Amino acid sequence: MPYANEIDKLATLIKQNPSWGAIKPEHAARMRVQNQFKTGLDIAKYTAKIMREDMAAYDADPAQYTQSLGCWHGFIGQQKLISIKKHFGSTKRRYLYLSGWMVAALRSEFGPLPDQSMHEKTSVPALIEELYTFLRQADSWELNHLFRSLEDAQNAGDKAKAQEILAQIDNHETHIVPIVADIDAGFGNAEATYLLARKMIEAGACCIQLENQVSDEKQCGHQDGKVTVPHADFLAKINAVRLAFLELGVDDGVIVARTDSLGAGLTKQIAVTNEPGDLGDQYNSFIDGDVIESAADIANGDVVIKQNGKLVRPKRLASGLFQFKPGSGEDRVVMDCIASLQNGADLLWIETEKPHIGQIKGMVDRIRAVVPNAKLVYNNSPSFNWTLNFRQQVFDAWAAEGKDVSAYDRDRLMSADYDSTELAQLADEWTRNFQRDAAREAGIFHHLITLPTYHTAALSTDNLAKGYFGDEGMLAYVAGVQRQEIRQGIATVKHQDMAGSNIGDDHKEFFAGEAALKAGGKDNTMGQFDNI
Repeated sequence: MPYANEIDKLATLIKQNPSWGAIKPEHAARMRVQNQFKTGLDIAKYTAKIMREDMAAYDADPAQYTQSLGCWHGFIGQQKLISIKKHFGSTKRRYLYLSGWMVAALRSEFGPLPDQSMHEKTSVPALIEELYTFLRQADSWELNHLFRSLEDAQNAGDKAKAQEILAQIDNHETHIVPIVADIDAGFGNAEATYLLARKMIEAGACCIQLENQVSDEKQCGHQDGKVTVPHADFLAKINAVRLAFLELGVDDGVIVARTDSLGAGLTKQIAVTNEPGDLGDQYNSFIDGDVIESAADIANGDVVIKQNGKLVRPKRLASGLFQFKPGSGEDRVVMDCIASLQNGADLLWIETEKPHIGQIKGMVDRIRAVVPNAKLVYNNSPSFNWTLNFRQQVFDAWAAEGKDVSAYDRDRLMSADYDSTELAQLADEWTRNFQRDAAREAGIFHHLITLPTYHTAALSTDNLAKGYFGDEGMLAYVAGVQRQEIRQGIATVKHQDMAGSNIGDDHKEFFAGEAALKAGGKDNTMGQFDNI
């Protein structure tokens, strides 16, 4: 929305309302430009379009993959996007991830909880709304500085500078980016999933990630005890999310279908099957059991199914859960992914136990044999010991090549003793290239880290506490935080400004003119950080 055009439109409107004489068109236009998105649905429609364009770009060139970091607070998400714009000049192909794990651990009214869908489901749309509130404020903050610079140039009579700044205002890139939002296993039945999805979309979500675990048995993807549901149950929830998108007019909303089957050895129920070879029959074919030779072998309470023409007694735990055949995980993953893509999902998420490109590629190749444009969202999880995993991968590759690895103890490769070795350096190189290599070779469109800012907050707080409460005292903050903010150009060094003090001062002038009582006068200590 060109600023000059908005001034003209508002000048006409104000002139038509004589009692609005105190309102300056420039002020109203400025506030309008600083608030591009009026509702969460505006955001969802805008970001869905971005994500669809990015998916098409990736299909044409796998080097055009996308990335995100998980953020548990609006301020964290805001600072991430401000940093991206500062360092790279654009937010293109960089998203936010909303992690159910971090909602449970950090945002529940119950306090810290495990990742088992026990937190209030309303916490998820609330965090989406909060993230976008902070991103919209980042737009206002950045544009406010440009408008102040424009006024300075106009007051100084510098027309060339004013035109340069006006072009920056008119071509401003928003901090609003897509959020990949975790709805866990849907928090109940398909109707519950639909209701929550609708709230998430209304808050701004253009992309919802749904997993195939049993909702009331949900476990973190990197812990044991995962229980999956038959495909009919999962596909009903995919339909529920799609209908929520369509109801709200987000026609190109994105659904990520996550399968936990690789690490899930249990199912809560036997699938309904109507004929041999249908999805229910395929699901049941993976249930472990004992062949029944005669009716006399069937005991009271036994459940019996038919597999490959034979009667089979499924292995059932004391909990009532049924056990899958050992080693069937990858086959079930492939079946899950194909079924999801053929029934409304746009992207896949395969939860794995390690970051191994060969393993991921093997499954994706099988999926793409049926659905050629299959694409993944992949969890670059902090639950992996990345250092150990990649050092062991290098060790195994060297051993397979016949290279002498006798200088290394495979089980101790995490040790700092190996940090300067050739093996460790190559492992770090493989880690550095993991995302681009996996995007090219294994169909990964979007790389995310679920809870990195959980770890960074803990690490930075530990470092500050160690110094501040120890011998360093105040120097721990000054040298380790404030001095680094100043020298690295971190906007929060002027924390009053970052929180909106200057925007508030300008609004006071808009509202009250010369009678405005401003905070940004000569006694504002924030001025100590000017011109540094």
